[in-house]
Amino acid sequence: MVWPRKGRGRGLRYFALRILRLKSSPHSIAVGVAAGAASSFTPFFGLHIVLAVILASVFSGNVLAAAITTVLANPITIPVILTASYEIGTALLGSQGGETVTSAEIGRMIEHMNLAELWGPVLKPLLVGSIPLALAGALVFYPLAFRAAWHFQKQRRHQPVQKVGHSS
Repeated sequence: MVWPRKGRGRGLRYFALRILRLKSSPHSIAVGVAAGAASSFTPFFGLHIVLAVILASVFSGNVLAAAITTVLANPITIPVILTASYEIGTALLGSQGGETVTSAEIGRMIEHMNLAELWGPVLKPLLVGSIPLALAGALVFYPLAFRAAWHFQKQRRHQPVQKVGHSS
């Protein structure tokens, strides 16, 4: 059985601590996390980190926090994100989005790489639906990251500094 002995939570805690230990203001860290979360909700696979870094730079966020947070888009969450994006997109577009297609038809279109055929029934709803998801992700993750970074930095300021290598 392939399963981490310490559980999946250990990896998530590692990423969270890595972000919290960054030497930036809580606002900068939170903007970076929000940018990474927002980019993770887009269908631009392979470009999430690039998009997150651009968003973090534009909004004066921490680019490393943005890049790390893109782990939200992973093999477990991507099917959920794609399904939600597609459903939201088709609901927002209504009849403008074109006819709905079956997964077999989508598979055929992808197999033949016919982007013109894919645009109306698949890509357009995905893009349109990803916008509200990206905004929601940013709005949810910003306050969580800000609060966590603020508390972490406050706790760190009040801890006495331990000297390494000196014995009393």
